[in-house]
Amino acid sequence: MKVTPPCVVSLTWKLADTLGEVLDECDEPVEFLVGGHDLLASIEQALQGRQPGERLDLHLEPKDAFGDFDDRLIFLEPRSAFPRELQVGMAFEGLPPGCSADAPRDRLYFVSDIYPDHVVLDGNHPLAGMALRLSLHLHEVREATADEVGRGSAGTGFFQVRPVEP
Repeated sequence: MKVTPPCVVSLTWKLADTLGEVLDECDEPVEFLVGGHDLLASIEQALQGRQPGERLDLHLEPKDAFGDFDDRLIFLEPRSAFPRELQVGMAFEGLPPGCSADAPRDRLYFVSDIYPDHVVLDGNHPLAGMALRLSLHLHEVREATADEVGRGSAGTGFFQVRPVEP
């Protein structure tokens, strides 16, 4: 079976920056829905018409990956609005009460710095602003189930970071 939406692909990958530093690697196949919201549009497009066993090497500019870094998505918020056990790297869906009213509520925010009285939150994807090299190996292609199509996901969204839909 060739990749044609909606279908589920089983992939392994190596993700690196343009200097070759490996950012993520997966040796065990993971399933993604093509035609949903599991994969970046640029990856879905590159997979179209491919068959199991094929390998792809992609160079993704920020606009084709996780977007440009937007400094308007950095917020300095009161430390008191967050749990005591806060750590750098933690993610929050939206901002808790008592935080910036002008911050978009439909984003994931990552804690980038913690100070005694304030927390710095970043609404950018951690890979925003980076050009990336992605090596993919397509292991399997199967028809998507009605449930997967309805959810818009095979259950994995590594190539997307968004709040989880209810």
